[in-house]
Amino acid sequence: MGHPTITTKPQADPGEPAGQPAGQSPGQPGGQSPGQPGGQSPGEPPAPDLVWVPGGSFAMGSDRHYPEEAPAHRVTVDGFWMDRMQVTNADFAQFVEDTGYLTVAEQAPSPAAYPGAKPELLVPGSVAFVPPPHRVDLREWSNWWAWVPGAGWRHPEGPDSSLEGREEHPVVHVAYPDVVAYLDWAGRVLPTEAEWEFAARGGLDGAEYAWGDELAPGGKHLANTWQGEFPTQNLLEDGYERTAPAGSYPPNGYGLHDLIGNVWEWTQDWYRDRHLVPSGSCCAPGNPRGPSKNRSYDPATPQIRIPRKVVKGGSFMCAPNYCRRYRPAARMPQAVDTGTANIGFRGIVRAAGRRAG
Repeated sequence: MGHPTITTKPQADPGEPAGQPAGQSPGQPGGQSPGQPGGQSPGEPPAPDLVWVPGGSFAMGSDRHYPEEAPAHRVTVDGFWMDRMQVTNADFAQFVEDTGYLTVAEQAPSPAAYPGAKPELLVPGSVAFVPPPHRVDLREWSNWWAWVPGAGWRHPEGPDSSLEGREEHPVVHVAYPDVVAYLDWAGRVLPTEAEWEFAARGGLDGAEYAWGDELAPGGKHLANTWQGEFPTQNLLEDGYERTAPAGSYPPNGYGLHDLIGNVWEWTQDWYRDRHLVPSGSCCAPGNPRGPSKNRSYDPATPQIRIPRKVVKGGSFMCAPNYCRRYRPAARMPQAVDTGTANIGFRGIVRAAGRRAG
């Protein structure tokens, strides 16, 4: 449990490395390999809101953007069912009503778990986005992220905010244990990073974005991202200042909505700063998993042993001048004890008899 130390950057970097090519090869439809086992739907979906992702081989990662996305490499995943949309506030409210569950953000952190933490931070709360009134140093994420007592999934901006009118928006301020508890109740699990990225590509193997190679083809925004100069100028060209209702944008080639933008999504894999690629293998690894938990700790804070998971997809805070992570290959670490205002999730159901990795 916990949160007040905010040990990992919720979503901070100075922008994509200068001089990197802006695009990759044109998208190639058809991520599924001919005859790939697991490609054919096994029948009716286990629940009406699940979509079949056929599985296949694809190029995972990228060598053209941030270093943690490299190296690009081919992997294979089996087919699986995936939630059509991100889990919403209404969905999560039903879970809480049925179970009485309290999220990490709704509980006071233990002082023993956070030695040296200021007493005023050891209260229920979460990490909220607080736009600054002027330009700031983009290398310092605390210029727009703040620990807000009373913030949580019911109160996204703090105790004076509510979910009124946002029932169908993705739930946020959910830490990893909260996500696992919900998915256990719902009969789902989190996707691996490979499963998530395959699904996000929607059959466009090698494309820059989930819909092709232009961010806004014909000037049309196909995901909820930031337009303008982050974090002070939001032009709202896509119609939303923060989160958007789930399903607000067109689905990808598999019929899945909002895998890019809106909110980052938790995955099952532990984080490492580069992809693990088996050496000496002639074939694409099948259903790969990330590194061990011990490899996920932040080397910049060796005194704090909080493991980190991979989050994918970018969010409404991703902007051209700050975080160009509105792409399937993009990835970030997130400490398991910390939810934020721009991280949500969705679940999957694997075909009977199959486990990841």
